[in-house]
Amino acid sequence: MDQDVIVIGAGIVGISTAIHLTRRGRSVLLIDKNEPGRETSYGNAGIIQREGVRPHAFPRDLATLMQVGLHLSTAARYDPFALPRVTPALLRYWWESSPSHYSHVVKSYAPLIGMSIDEHSDLIDASGAQDLVVKKGWYLAFRTEGKLKAEAAKAKKDLELYGINHRVVDGAAMAQEEPDFKEKLAGAIHWTDPWTIRNPGALVTKYFELYKSMGGRFLGGAASGLEQTGDIWSVDVGGQRHSAKEVVVTLGPWAPEALEPLGYRLPLFVKRGYHMHFGAEGDAKLNNWLIDAEVGYLLAPMEQGIRLTTGAEFALRDAAPTPIQLGRAETAARGLFPLGERLDPQPWKGARPCTPDMMPIIGPAPKHRGLWVGIGHAHHGFTLGPATGHLLAQAMTGEKPVIDITPFAMERFKGTYPR
Repeated sequence: MDQDVIVIGAGIVGISTAIHLTRRGRSVLLIDKNEPGRETSYGNAGIIQREGVRPHAFPRDLATLMQVGLHLSTAARYDPFALPRVTPALLRYWWESSPSHYSHVVKSYAPLIGMSIDEHSDLIDASGAQDLVVKKGWYLAFRTEGKLKAEAAKAKKDLELYGINHRVVDGAAMAQEEPDFKEKLAGAIHWTDPWTIRNPGALVTKYFELYKSMGGRFLGGAASGLEQTGDIWSVDVGGQRHSAKEVVVTLGPWAPEALEPLGYRLPLFVKRGYHMHFGAEGDAKLNNWLIDAEVGYLLAPMEQGIRLTTGAEFALRDAAPTPIQLGRAETAARGLFPLGERLDPQPWKGARPCTPDMMPIIGPAPKHRGLWVGIGHAHHGFTLGPATGHLLAQAMTGEKPVIDITPFAMERFKGTYPR
C-alpha cells in the first residue's frame, strides 16, 4: 500500500475530497480515465448557487407535463427509448416532488447549499483562482408579469427562511442591465449572493493543481475490479493493482460501474445537458449570467465566449447526442440577444448524476467498511463539490461534520444494497 485513500473520479467532488483528505494528513491517490475536471464538472453554468435551496423538482402541474410529454418544451425533453430503463426512478422522483415530501427535502438540502460559497472561497484562495470569480450574482428572468410575481413570492420566503438575498428587478431596470437585449422582459429575480465563474473547467483545473502542489498523486486510466480483501481495498488501473485502507467513489454518472459489482444497485439516473459558445454581433455585450426561465436556457459571459446551456434531457448516459434542445434554445436566445457565430466545432454534452429524492449520496457505504461515496448531485455538482469533499474528509478522519450528513446517507434507499 502506497497510500491511505484511493479516490476514484477526478471531477470537482473527487478533487475536493482529495484536497481535504490531504490537508488532514492522509496520503491520497486520485484516479480518473480522463483529464481531471473534463466531464460533468466542465460543462455547466458556472454558478455557485448559494440560492439553490430548492433542488429541481419533477413538474406536477398538468400544463408543464403536457409540454414535456408532447416534446414542446425547451427546458426539458426525454428520449422515448430510455423510458423502460428510467421510468422506475422517474416515478419515485415524481413521488418525492410532492409538496409534503419536497418540504423535507428542502430542509435537509438548505444547510448543504449554505456551505457552498464558503467552501469554494477556501479553495479559490488556496489555489489562486480569484481572477476567475465574478461576485455580482445572476438573474432569473421572466417574460410575463404573472410568473415574475410568483417567483418573487418564493424568493421572499427563501429570504425569511434561509437568508437568501435577492432583489426584484422590473423590465426597465433589466433593460439597463442588458441594453443589447432585443426583447423587453417583464423583469427578473436578481440573486445577489451567488458567485459566478468565467471558466468552470479552468477553476477545477486550479483545484487539481492545488491538490498536486500539496503532494497529491494522480493516476490516469480506467479503474476496474474494485474489491476488498480483509481490511484492504484494491483496484486495477492499466493492469496494475493499487491498494489502500479506504476508497472513495466520486464517479458521478459512472458510479454504478464501480458500485453495482459490490451489490449496490442505487436508483440513479441522468439528466443530460449541452452547451455551445457564441460570439456577439457587432459591439453587443452580455453583462450578466441570466436564465430565460419561461423558455429554459442560460446565457453566460464566459472566457470562451457567450455560453448557452440547455435544460434537462432525460436519456441514457451514453446515448448519441441529439440537437433538438440546443437548437430550440439557440433560436430563443437569438431572439433575445444578438448572438454571433458558433465558436465550438460541436456542442458539448454532459450527464448530471441524479437521485429520485434530489439529494446527493454522501457518506459511508452500509455494508463495506472503508468504502465511501460522494455522488448524485444533479444540477448542483459544481456548486457542492467542495462542500461534499469537506464533509467526506471530516467523516473519514473522525471529525464531526459541520452539518448533519445523515439525510444524505445511502441507507435511505432501502432494498438497493446488500443486507
